[in-house]
Amino acid sequence: MKNILLLGSGGRECALSWKFRQSPLCKELCIAPGNAGTSAYGTNLNLNITDFATIKQECLNRKIDILFPGGEDTLVLGIYDFFKNDPQLQHIIVAGPSQVAAQMEGSKAFAKQFMDRNGIPTAAYREFNEASFEEGITYLKQHTLPIVLKADGLAAGKGVVIAQSVEEAVEAFTMMIKEAQFGDAGKKVVIEAFLEGIELSVFAMTDGTHYVLFPEAKDYKRIGVGDSGPNTGGMGAISPVPFADAAFMQKVIQQVVEPTVNGLKVENITYQGFIFFGLIKVNGDPFVIEYNCRLGDPETEVVMPRLENDLVELILKMNENKLHEVSIKHSPKAACTVMLVSEGYPGSYLKGRLMSGFDKVQDSLLFHAGTTKNNADIVTNGGRVLAVTSYGNNIQDALATSYRNAALITYGGKYYRTDIGYEFT
Repeated sequence: MKNILLLGSGGRECALSWKFRQSPLCKELCIAPGNAGTSAYGTNLNLNITDFATIKQECLNRKIDILFPGGEDTLVLGIYDFFKNDPQLQHIIVAGPSQVAAQMEGSKAFAKQFMDRNGIPTAAYREFNEASFEEGITYLKQHTLPIVLKADGLAAGKGVVIAQSVEEAVEAFTMMIKEAQFGDAGKKVVIEAFLEGIELSVFAMTDGTHYVLFPEAKDYKRIGVGDSGPNTGGMGAISPVPFADAAFMQKVIQQVVEPTVNGLKVENITYQGFIFFGLIKVNGDPFVIEYNCRLGDPETEVVMPRLENDLVELILKMNENKLHEVSIKHSPKAACTVMLVSEGYPGSYLKGRLMSGFDKVQDSLLFHAGTTKNNADIVTNGGRVLAVTSYGNNIQDALATSYRNAALITYGGKYYRTDIGYEFT
């Protein structure tokens, strides 16, 4: 029986809380800071997840056995190293990579160089900084269109521009480097070729030598119907992904997953945790768009429902370097999630709007994201508010159930996309 501390407050953490609570190996579950939904599965702790000293004290007070960082910030800041270098904390399992390994997400340039060294298919690229600014301008003017610019560091999902003209590319490049649009994250910019294809997310858990694959998913980033408007943190997701058949997934394993896991081991990069492969299928072949060092959101809200294994048991096997002993079981059912968001998101939006209708929902899982409790009431507390996840015999059935229940939840300014999974329905 293990005491678990989960860091985060989004829909991903709510889905993980739901999954942890099903495990007979889970004794106590704490979520920091959590939301109105996670409180149904464990104890919410009002902690700042980048305040490592306070996290340490809570772990000691509550006799925590497993620390699970939900998002990337704490991993990039080095929480794994903080725990492993502290004699009082060394015994605690940290389900996430070292600070160096977290650069796979924390630095686009680091990830690109790693892919180059290990022969992993990705878009052709160059990197530039303030010292090579003029060279970068020249490079942009000679490049084929469209062209992709990425702030090197973490920019909360907003540091990517797909420029359709040279003028747009030069303006974005200038904003990032000269005007510090993304602060330190944009001091270095990766410029890469645009790949035409269809995207998906693949998730592996690795113990540093072996790996297991979780169900794949496809998320929908843009705010508007038909993939229009600005990018968000994700408006919905589906799993399985119809075009990710056995032949394609075999290519993913051979060309992407295994070279990544082997490359980390050969380069002595300490990595025990999740690897998120943001992939694009181009003419039948997988290319890596990005790595993340944690599970995705809202993909977790469909991946966890389809994962039939005990998540705590998997973490214990990972810690023992025994993931090769595990057989992963995926549900044959489809799972689809629709994200309810606040009016104005991903721009400015109001918080504190009273929510209702939860009691009317049937046959769906409700994973809270931007919610909090105001006495007995549940109110909105973020841009992405609630993920409505449903099972079905196929994607169409699962989506129909999610949409039926999405309509029953009410709050001021509610918005959701009505075409999640549109390519497959």
